[in-house]
Amino acid sequence: MFPLFENIFTFLAIILPLLISIAIFTLYERQILAALQRRQGPNIVGFYGLLQPFADGMKFLLKESILPKSSNLIIFLFAPVFTFAPAMAGWAVIPLAEGSALSDYRLGLLYLFAISSLSVHSVIMAG
Repeated sequence: MFPLFENIFTFLAIILPLLISIAIFTLYERQILAALQRRQGPNIVGFYGLLQPFADGMKFLLKESILPKSSNLIIFLFAPVFTFAPAMAGWAVIPLAEGSALSDYRLGLLYLFAISSLSVHSVIMAG
């Protein structure tokens, strides 16, 4: 198999469970907060609200964007991508099992500091 496809498969094997677990943790957080506030939580979509994070994602993707007239639209529209990319790139050096890191992690802490400092630029780009 080609090395590029192996890297893409490894990347997807790490990122997809991470994104799904974030959706599930968000659902549990919303259900716990609803129980603490004595109200019904997200239980409308699916069985016990299990499809609620996916419905929220679809709502987010289909929402109309407000675009400022006097801004650079390319930079304004790609600012969320530049926020999301360093957050996901930080997971490349975290070993999940013996030898299962996406890249060599001898300088992993330095890499994490460098990647985490890049997310500030996307906030400036969005502003």
